[in-house]
Amino acid sequence: MSTAPLVAVPAAAAAVPRHVAIIMDGNGRWAKQRHLPRFAGHKAGVDAVRRVTRAARALGIEALTLYAFSSENWRRPEEEVADLMGLLRIFIRGDIDELVRENVRLRVIGDHSRLAPDLVAMVDAAVARTAANTGPILAIALNYGAQAELAAAARRLAERLAPHEIDEAAIEAELDTRDLPPLDLLIRTSGEHRLSNFLLWQAAYAELLFVDTLWPDFDAEALGAAVAAFGRRQRRYGGL
Repeated sequence: MSTAPLVAVPAAAAAVPRHVAIIMDGNGRWAKQRHLPRFAGHKAGVDAVRRVTRAARALGIEALTLYAFSSENWRRPEEEVADLMGLLRIFIRGDIDELVRENVRLRVIGDHSRLAPDLVAMVDAAVARTAANTGPILAIALNYGAQAELAAAARRLAERLAPHEIDEAAIEAELDTRDLPPLDLLIRTSGEHRLSNFLLWQAAYAELLFVDTLWPDFDAEALGAAVAAFGRRQRRYGGL
């Protein structure tokens, strides 16, 4: 396994976002531009995941959340879903040792119990292997949808709290991301300008960055540029 690429860390440590989330978009278009099957684009997307997770560690980002498979992605052709699940298996088998070695904590958000039983077991085992790690967090969104996340949180709260007891803090404590730092920067690749049901609550005051780069071409330099852009923004949280 190759080592993490060198990344220029911003001079001011405060300019580095604690938590970055990425909507990894553009695998299919990347493949189409090269007259390749969509699977080739998804495979290249996995390579980009490796590059970016290493770059995030080098930059000092505490948590990186990647939108790997949405609750709506089940609508894709069965063959493509199978290909995506196969690549997830390959990523876990091939990269879990590196995550353990680099002290990375693997987290999953979303209801991954809907995946194939062997894949659920593989994901759970990988999460367990890294549970004692104390370094950065890599959160993978699997069968995740923000609206479903919020609805589930509301149901749980309604079962045990009176309406006047439900506030923002109570809701946040029920979200899949409750043990992650607040979301600072959300990036979407491929030129699309929408959130696609991803981290809707968490993105309330996050900085949003939409880039034209297709996900398989996104690399350490692109992540460094995104972090630099974040550092130039002024976050007022509704104030002056």
